[in-house]
Amino acid sequence: MTQDLKTADLKTGGAQGYLRIATEEAFATQEQVDAYLRMIRDGEADLGLVSLWGFYAQSPSERAVQIMERLLDLGERRIADMDATGIDKAILALTSPGVQPLTNLEEAKAIAARANDTLAQACTRYPDRFIGLGTVAPQDPEWSAREIHRGAKELGFKGIQINSHTQGRYLDEDVFDPIFRALVEVGQPLYIHPQTPPDAMIGPMLEAGLDGAIFGFGVETGMHLLRLITIGIFDRYPDLQIIVGHMGEALPYWLYRLDFMHQAGVRSQRYARMKPLKKTIAEYLRSNVLVTNSGMAWEPAIKFCQEVMGEDRVMYAMDYPYQYVADEVRAMDTMDMSAQTKKKFFQTNAERWFKL
Repeated sequence: MTQDLKTADLKTGGAQGYLRIATEEAFATQEQVDAYLRMIRDGEADLGLVSLWGFYAQSPSERAVQIMERLLDLGERRIADMDATGIDKAILALTSPGVQPLTNLEEAKAIAARANDTLAQACTRYPDRFIGLGTVAPQDPEWSAREIHRGAKELGFKGIQINSHTQGRYLDEDVFDPIFRALVEVGQPLYIHPQTPPDAMIGPMLEAGLDGAIFGFGVETGMHLLRLITIGIFDRYPDLQIIVGHMGEALPYWLYRLDFMHQAGVRSQRYARMKPLKKTIAEYLRSNVLVTNSGMAWEPAIKFCQEVMGEDRVMYAMDYPYQYVADEVRAMDTMDMSAQTKKKFFQTNAERWFKL
């Protein structure tokens, strides 16, 4: 990277030919964090919550302290950070794992509803900068469906985020169908964001320090999306769009083998739940899955994903505040791709899929 690139001033306003819309940006509420700390203190938290939030909410390290300060700010500090890195608009969602670990259902729904109200108020204060994705409590799918409708019709949200598994349960279970039905009714996407793997999966990762964003997040979330695809979620809801971050949680890069082995498994009837589908996994990725590059400011990966999924399905994200690096924005600005493709990546794909 040249010195000129390292010091290039990043500005909002689109003078470079596009606005920068960051599509996977996190916030937290103090009520949410306090609930995590209580669960950790009382021994109710799973191993992943202890690893993740036992660090971010309690560590005196510079990284943890800065992330907590930024997560809790939905005002001028966040706007200043966006201005400093040339981010015109941020699509915000309640940070992982949302209210999904909470075992007290009424508490989970109340915290989720208040977080949605807080986010909606912030989006009203900064209508040209903030865009909201709602949060739900999948522990109660019918309530979550109603909250999806409230978010779309009353709060101005453009979709919802669910942080992968809910206490070890996955959205391919029939009990969660009301969530998908509601999303299709309001015509909005689901963003599946990672969280740490459930206790049944986390052991070998945790002991090696690989349970979080370095590896465990992607493995667990990629599996979640595969579970949904292979159970036929897009045959049931052909208009549904599901978004995943971090360059597709590796699935685009495994796509040839995924398709080959899935079709072999269907033909052999090895697994009771693996039934024939209307399309291949690759075809679903090109018709029903969207990808952001959150945490993956890497030109070769972005261009490969555009090649296999289509350039209309790959969007920019920063992953603020967990990954807040101005030089990554500069690197994305200088990618070797056409002006039209770069504008899709930074701006118009987000406008299209989130209906901005």
